[in-house]
Amino acid sequence: MFDLIRNNQRILQFLLLLLILPAFVFFGLSGYEGMLSPDKGVARVDGKPISSQEFDQAQRRQLEQMRQMLGDQIDAKLLDSPESRTRILESLIAQRALAGEAAQRQIAVSDDQMRKAIMAIPGLTKPDGGFDSDRYKALLSAQNLTVAGFEAQVRSDLALQALPDAVQGSAIMPHTVRDRLAALQDESREIRMLRFAPSDYRSQVVVDDAAIKAYYDANAKSFETPESARIEFVVLSREALAAQMSISPDDVKTYYQQNASRFGSPEERRASHILIQKGPKAAEKAQAVLAKVKANPSQFAALAKTESDDPGSASQGGDLGFFGQAMMVKPFADAVFAMNKGEVRGPVESEFGQHIILLTDIKPGGARGFESVRPEIERDIRIQQAGQKYAEAAETFTNTVYEQSDSLKPAAEKFKLNIQTADAVGRQPAANAPRGSAVANARLLAALFADDVLRNKRNTEAIEIAPGQLASARVLEYQAPKVRPLDEVKDAVREAVLRQESVKLARAAGESRLADLKSGKADLVGFSPARLVNRADGAGLSPMALEAAFKISAENLPAFSGTELGSEGYAVTQLLKVITPPPQVLAQRAPAIEQQGVRMIAQQEVTTYLDSIKARSKVERYPERIGQKGEAQ
Repeated sequence: MFDLIRNNQRILQFLLLLLILPAFVFFGLSGYEGMLSPDKGVARVDGKPISSQEFDQAQRRQLEQMRQMLGDQIDAKLLDSPESRTRILESLIAQRALAGEAAQRQIAVSDDQMRKAIMAIPGLTKPDGGFDSDRYKALLSAQNLTVAGFEAQVRSDLALQALPDAVQGSAIMPHTVRDRLAALQDESREIRMLRFAPSDYRSQVVVDDAAIKAYYDANAKSFETPESARIEFVVLSREALAAQMSISPDDVKTYYQQNASRFGSPEERRASHILIQKGPKAAEKAQAVLAKVKANPSQFAALAKTESDDPGSASQGGDLGFFGQAMMVKPFADAVFAMNKGEVRGPVESEFGQHIILLTDIKPGGARGFESVRPEIERDIRIQQAGQKYAEAAETFTNTVYEQSDSLKPAAEKFKLNIQTADAVGRQPAANAPRGSAVANARLLAALFADDVLRNKRNTEAIEIAPGQLASARVLEYQAPKVRPLDEVKDAVREAVLRQESVKLARAAGESRLADLKSGKADLVGFSPARLVNRADGAGLSPMALEAAFKISAENLPAFSGTELGSEGYAVTQLLKVITPPPQVLAQRAPAIEQQGVRMIAQQEVTTYLDSIKARSKVERYPERIGQKGEAQ
């Protein structure tokens, strides 16, 4: 991506907002708001709080969206950094401010728009294409949401999207900018490079005890043993409550009877057909083919191969396989499901033309036996009952761990939960922390290491670590960070000094050579052969070296430039030639560049628009409540 776009980091905030805004999959703005104990919130917008639960849900949604795009190999810790948490918080603030703007402008969402949004939710469509209202209600119940409440939230989310969509649709890109970006993106440069590697200067570094001591004193924190704690915790979940539910046989049978359609399989039929496509003489031809079929039914497959206009089935002798009634167009399906096995019927007219049909087999529908679906029914009932009970249990759990803060035992006994333990727990989730577990939740760990909880070994507040899961933890033993003695880390310090001083010598040598080259006092001995690089193909150069090559001014060639490569040392680059693609190539690239540029400009304009809405709102931020240091603003 060209520099203008690559350096525009504010766009990331808008992209995160897009990931958070579509909250259709059973996570509303309200979520479980009001279900738990009073939440101080992570921010307030125009006096209305953004709860910790909303923040946690947004963070989980972002992770799930990233996993869908990038796969399970994505490291969750990369999305749980202070920067990432700040971006999520700012996106939620923008979302709340946007909600106020939408309400003020009285943006309305029609019933049809709402229905289409709900129909688009994965898992709510039956095999026949109809809407599965039973599953819809069951999923809402499992999330402790009402139909009315969820549909109101969908309306709210659609209204929120209306304003950014309108701003985004107004973006344009000037053709002069488009052409310049196309030229920059496809530009190639011929360069030579001379590297100054730190390893070449290690032998010149003298590391004495004074240097070691000075480095150790200046970087003492680098040699600390991290703080850690042995903790215990309990987790209240819908699954735990569901496992404790007792279900009467009568309830299971009643559920089976009331949901018989869910546990049945529809009748399917297998047919072959000969299709005569629409045309002036289609009906006449269909009658002629029908007469041949009736004269010799055993030749149906052979006639289908020669006479049928359906390329998908003609080669199969007209065979369409088994299908349900809802899978075919109505005239065709009505005829097939009114026929007897072996019967020929036609011509049947549909939107595709004239059909001559042979019914070859019938697979009767039927209900699955009660005993075969009993475990499934019991699980569904438990989930529904647990969803209804969870709200009450969560409030009691929250109050118990707070009121009896010196032990988790009362809460564990009340809800029949296991008290779990974990060793070597730090302020940040460990790399090997099980995904979704209490010890992998940054907010719970931040609460666990809060001064009062840590000093007095109290229970943390009840914290939602996943949808339908509340956890509380306490510290059993605490090990403060401790600087390791110099004698213990002396070899590591010596190596660090060697690396640091080698980099300095490499940089000094590179800068000296660069000065001589620019003044004409040095030759090109040691430079690599000339190579051609572009922004898409760096020909083996590191990103820093490639960026440096494209920053060199092309006014007076050849030209020299120096680049610090961090731990890799220093590089001097000579720019020999700049090659711009011919006009016809740029013209071909222009539409794609313009489309990409309009998209980026639109995103930037939406970000600016959201910033202006936030600026007009009264915003109070509490960054310390999302596991960061900071003061309320």
